[in-house]
Amino acid sequence: MSELITTLKAISEVLWGWPALILIAGTGVYLTLRLAFLPLRRLAFGFRQVFAPATGEGTIAAGAALATSLSATIGTGNIVGVATAIHSGGPGALVWMWLIALVGMATKYAEAVLAVHYREKDQRGQYVGGPMYYIRNGLGRNWAWLALIFAFFGMFAGFGIGNTVQANSVAHGLNDSFGVPTWATGLTLAVLVALVVLGGVKRIARVATFIVPFMALTYLLAGLLVLADHAAQLPAALALCFNDAFTGTAAAGGFAGAAVKEAIRFGMARGIFSNEAGLGSAPIAHASANTDHPARQGSIAMLGTFIDTIVVCSVTGLAIVASGVWTSGEKGAPLSTAAFATTFGDLGDVVVVCGLAVFAFTTLLGWSLYSERCTQYLFGERAVMPFRVVWVLMVPVGATVGLDLVWALADIMNILMAVPNLIALLLLAPVVVRLSKEFFERHE
Repeated sequence: MSELITTLKAISEVLWGWPALILIAGTGVYLTLRLAFLPLRRLAFGFRQVFAPATGEGTIAAGAALATSLSATIGTGNIVGVATAIHSGGPGALVWMWLIALVGMATKYAEAVLAVHYREKDQRGQYVGGPMYYIRNGLGRNWAWLALIFAFFGMFAGFGIGNTVQANSVAHGLNDSFGVPTWATGLTLAVLVALVVLGGVKRIARVATFIVPFMALTYLLAGLLVLADHAAQLPAALALCFNDAFTGTAAAGGFAGAAVKEAIRFGMARGIFSNEAGLGSAPIAHASANTDHPARQGSIAMLGTFIDTIVVCSVTGLAIVASGVWTSGEKGAPLSTAAFATTFGDLGDVVVVCGLAVFAFTTLLGWSLYSERCTQYLFGERAVMPFRVVWVLMVPVGATVGLDLVWALADIMNILMAVPNLIALLLLAPVVVRLSKEFFERHE
């Protein structure tokens, strides 16, 4: 088994290496240029649409679609991923996270535009969509095989990164900090997830709409208090981030040092892991939104990348750098905990662990929808309820077993679902541009 895990990790390292990062970043840059920086120019418009009255047809409210998407993206990546990026790439990695997010906004915008434009109604009259639909309906039946590939890898990726990995993170975090048995956490999570997931997309959207703003604002408030506590160090911290992004970071304390290429690689990789722009997951939620035009929902969808990375990840990253703990040699959640502990003392551990627990729970909900839609695409309506039952049953399994194998497989599945989506985005870019011009010419 150890040899298999080692082999899979090696494959994952190759797949998530420079070619994948260049493909994802390159797609974002290409779409940003084709759209003439529309996501950046229309950022305020997007925020206004979140609170605008409902328009058009759909299954869930437009804002609820954003909350559902954020429930999956605001997760362990915002706490663990940022800390890992800084530990491996230095403070400069944070700048590369910001840059990949800025071009990722165009990617997320395009994904949602296509998802709404090519969506369908299922047998229950609910709107369904996502990469598998815009590949098949946008590129034509000759590309149906590519849609099947996306759905296959998306289905299995959900059980990895969206289910068992999340349950394991919560269970072991609570066990390490408070001594809660992993089996108890697993069973509790399974019950909570069942109460939501078995109700389908509308119940997931309602719960996400309630929990996501609350959890994000609570975590942001705690992070902002850390930044306020280190306000004097903040200008130097920002200068360090921008300097190291282009010059590398020298060894300091427990930090071993990092070259520019490491700052770029880890910053981009952890940024993509956190905001999921290009993976093809978020457009599955946005396809269900009430909207009168694809570009309107695209304007809302792109906010997910901005909120996740530019806002939430920045608070974590700047807290780590400004507090000075980035040189401690710690990595992952302990590094974030160390940053919060400089202000809150022992309560820092409580803030981070509780944040991880709530973030992971909502990720379990968001990814259940993504994986369910992929399963529905592959096997039809009859597979939906059996899928939901299996999803719930896998939660306690993930909480109590070792996940080295699952982590390796999840990383591989994630990049393999991204490739078909990125191909479709590049080929369907003219459709995105046309729909955008058509909409914004009427909303100047």
